[in-house]
Amino acid sequence: MAQGAISKRSVDALEATGKTHYLWDNNPIGFGVRVTPAGVKSYIFQFRMGGRGSPVRREIIGRTEKIAPDKARSRAHELAHMARTGTDPIEKKKADRRAYVETKLTATELAFDAYCQRYLDERVKPEGLASYGNIEMVVRLHAIPILKATPLPDIAKKDVVAVLDRIPASSFALKRSVFAILSRMMNWAVGRGDIVTNPMAGMARPPAATSRDRVLDDAELAIIWKATGKLRHPLRAFYRVLMLTGQRREEVAGMNWAELDRPNALWVLPAHRTKNGVAHIVPLAPAVLNELDLLSLVLQERHQVSEPNQVHWPKLGPVMSFHGDVSLSCFSQAKKFLDVEVEVERDLTGGPPIQKWRVHDLRRTMATGFQRLGVRFEVTEAALNHVGGSKSGVAGIYQRYDWRDEKRAAFEKWALHILALI
Repeated sequence: MAQGAISKRSVDALEATGKTHYLWDNNPIGFGVRVTPAGVKSYIFQFRMGGRGSPVRREIIGRTEKIAPDKARSRAHELAHMARTGTDPIEKKKADRRAYVETKLTATELAFDAYCQRYLDERVKPEGLASYGNIEMVVRLHAIPILKATPLPDIAKKDVVAVLDRIPASSFALKRSVFAILSRMMNWAVGRGDIVTNPMAGMARPPAATSRDRVLDDAELAIIWKATGKLRHPLRAFYRVLMLTGQRREEVAGMNWAELDRPNALWVLPAHRTKNGVAHIVPLAPAVLNELDLLSLVLQERHQVSEPNQVHWPKLGPVMSFHGDVSLSCFSQAKKFLDVEVEVERDLTGGPPIQKWRVHDLRRTMATGFQRLGVRFEVTEAALNHVGGSKSGVAGIYQRYDWRDEKRAAFEKWALHILALI
């Protein structure tokens, strides 16, 4: 076993002998150079953990052509100190490697922006949860810009608070929606073992908005209806279907051609697309069919379909879509477009200013209008797909009548009422 001071000259002088041999230095003891039968030279450190009776262990420091002797010696001293203080250099190297890999995985797979998409793909979409588009929009517009690629395990309460604080104080519903979506996603991550605890545990849910009672009068309805006629499709159809059917914004925006039955004038909303998880049948008044016919003709013209003057509803795909591939989701921008046209129309009619209103007010306005038109309360609830009142409790369990004919009559009355205002 050769011994001697390890230097560049002594290392360069080592030659292959056809078998493995070593040059050992004693500064520190265990520092050496190994030469393989092929002539490959590497700095090594040899040590024992636990005294003379313990097995000999060797840690490779690196190839001699890549590390200078002084740096290799310095590293050997570090390893010798670790061994003397009870830390196994080899096991520490393995632990450091595991920690590095875990950190790298955390930074990629558990990065918040990437994890949001994973949650949508693996939890929301496969289980057919309602409002996929709304959930995607909420995290994209309000959570990801703040949390970005922060690893999920590093997210704390203060980070979630930062997301909520960026939302205007007046947007009660949006704050509650963001809070609920993030909390559900964090609970899902806990259930999968991706994080230990939900960082939102113990956080108070944002307060609900005060109940609204805004109902549009007939003059306002007339102005809004005329204003929608100046919007391009699908915005025109979107707002007019909202006005004529009183269904929820996300339900109309997510309408699919596969849900529509034109011969029977029906819109069949599957349970996974409704807010309450109850399937819903919406009879379509002729005015609604007319709006959807016009929209389908626009789509045919855009895609240069033959026989452009004949109505052919697609068999599937989003109805309220600019390009036929993605459902409408730009609700705020669309409302701004409509508000501009409403103000122009109001100026033309010379009427008083229209007070601030929301899309959901159209739903409340239709319900109120039904009562004015003499529609039974049970039919109004059925038309709105409410589970409450006459459909709650024991009655809700045993009363399975769907009021389809009565709903059709009510929707047609309402459509005629709106058209009569024009």
